[in-house]
Amino acid sequence: MGGEIIIIALIFGAIFGVFYLYFSTRNKERLALIEKGADASVFVKGKREKAAPIWKILILNFALLLMGIGAGIVLGTSLMSITGLNEEIAVGTTFITAGAGLLIGFFITKKMDKEEV
Repeated sequence: MGGEIIIIALIFGAIFGVFYLYFSTRNKERLALIEKGADASVFVKGKREKAAPIWKILILNFALLLMGIGAGIVLGTSLMSITGLNEEIAVGTTFITAGAGLLIGFFITKKMDKEEV
């Protein structure tokens, strides 16, 4: 019973540690730039006016992920029935095709950003 509490505490502690390090380091970097007299524009991320909207990218990647999962299920089921492959191995095709769908989504998103600039 005590082991579960320790594991949960460690997970939340790790998450807190990552966020703390990120924000404290960012603050120290900004203070160092201010002391050196750097321009404040380095703190603002430049927005490109013709960048692809985030909702288009999310919908595209989500759709390709779902299509990859569906293709993986079909491929895995057909591999099981045709070749007699183990179910555990055939389930792996779902993850492979889902990853391939996300990879395709990455390249399409990269192409969309280049075209709209």
